Amino acid sequence: MPNTSERTFIAIKPDGVQRNLVGKIIQRFEERGYKLVALKLVQASKNHLEVHYQDLKEKPFFPGLIKYMQSGPIVAMVWEGLDAVRQGRAMLGATNPLDSNAGTIRGDYCIQTGRNICHGSDSVDSANREISHWFKQDELVDYEFANKVWLYE
Repeated sequence: MPNTSERTFIAIKPDGVQRNLVGKIIQRFEERGYKLVALKLVQASKNHLEVHYQDLKEKPFFPGLIKYMQSGPIVAMVWEGLDAVRQGRAMLGATNPLDSNAGTIRGDYCIQTGRNICHGSDSVDSANREISHWFKQDELVDYEFANKVWLYE
C-alpha cells in the first residue's frame, strides 16, 4: 500500500469565508478522498500572519497581504492523503485565478490574485512548518479513515 500519510495545510482566506465558500471548498477535498485531520476558524494576528508569510516579506504587496488576511476570519485546515501537497495545490489552481483552469477552486470562484480565497502549502517542508505554526500537536486528530480501503489499493 502506498504511503498515504502526507499532510498539507490549506487555509480558506477571509474572502472565501465572507463569500460562504467554506463548505464548497471542504466538499472538494472530501470528495477527492482526502482525510480531514484538523480544522478551526481563527482571526489571525498580524504577527502570526507575518511569520506565516515570512518568505514574502520583501515583496511590495506584503503589507497589503497582511492587511487582507487580518480583515476577517480564516478557516485553517490540515488534510492527509497520498500526494496531498501537490494535489492540494492542483485542486486550488494557479495563484492568479485568471490562469486557473475551470474545475479548480480558484478557476471556479475567483477573478483576481489579491482575492484568491485560499492558501495551500507548496512543499512538504512548507506544509510541516505551516501545520506546526497554525496547530498545536494535540489539535491534529489521528484516526482510522473508514474510506481508506475504498481509496487505496
